[in-house]
Amino acid sequence: MANKNLSLRSLLEKEKLNGINFLDWFRNLRIVLKQERKEYVIEELVPDQPAANAPRADKDKFKKHMDDMLDVSCLMLATMSPELQKQHEDMNAYDMIQNLKEIYEGQARQERYETSKALFQCKMSEGSPVGAHVIKMMGYIQTLDKLGFSVKDELATDVILQSLPDSFKPFVLNFNMNEINKTLPQLLGMLRTAESDLKKNGSKSILLIHEAKGKKKAKYKGNGKSKPKGKDALKPKKGISKEAKCFYCEKSGHWKRNCPLYLDEVKKSKANGASSSGINVIDDNI
Repeated sequence: MANKNLSLRSLLEKEKLNGINFLDWFRNLRIVLKQERKEYVIEELVPDQPAANAPRADKDKFKKHMDDMLDVSCLMLATMSPELQKQHEDMNAYDMIQNLKEIYEGQARQERYETSKALFQCKMSEGSPVGAHVIKMMGYIQTLDKLGFSVKDELATDVILQSLPDSFKPFVLNFNMNEINKTLPQLLGMLRTAESDLKKNGSKSILLIHEAKGKKKAKYKGNGKSKPKGKDALKPKKGISKEAKCFYCEKSGHWKRNCPLYLDEVKKSKANGASSSGINVIDDNI
């Protein structure tokens, strides 16, 4: 455990705090203190010393806090530039952090601005890996959270979906229409699956399948003509058979509707003003 602690503390010794690198230094400090279970020292005010007749547990707790505070204060001072050491050598760990935050608050604000700008302007180019793209955006979101600007999952999801190229439009449409709620890691998994499907089927196939949903099937076509329906399907496709017999003149080779004698009789009836309810009725079933 001692070797591990020494390795983590070396993170702070690589580049001493000089002010410009405060955010990186503070991030590494929190990593070290979290591993050593001493992060509370820079987050909580120094407790009041227990009275002489206080319970033993309260006295032990106070002593531990003071011992940990001394250890953390020395660590912080040892990883500062000489100028900052002189400014903070008489402060405890909690007061040091509060003072440093106040001094370099503007720097944190600038980093927040740059990070949020990178997040909202992030766009994935067509054909690039969706996994690397989403992980990069998740990194921006995590950085903003550490800077005190928390992005809720709903907004983070919208920003990620808006950054995707056109090939993911069917996925985004389906995601929004079904009001799917997922964590960012779950969204990442879904996008990787969608990416795999796109590679297998092609973006055009996916779009066509999506657009075809809900549409009626195409009508049957044969030789460029629509399939016949109703009485037309029962009509013969060829001409009149030679065996056909006219029921009007009783001759073969034509039907009543084509009979010259019948047509002539109809013409005469019309000319004489005869009623059309009798002879001029053409029987289509003959």
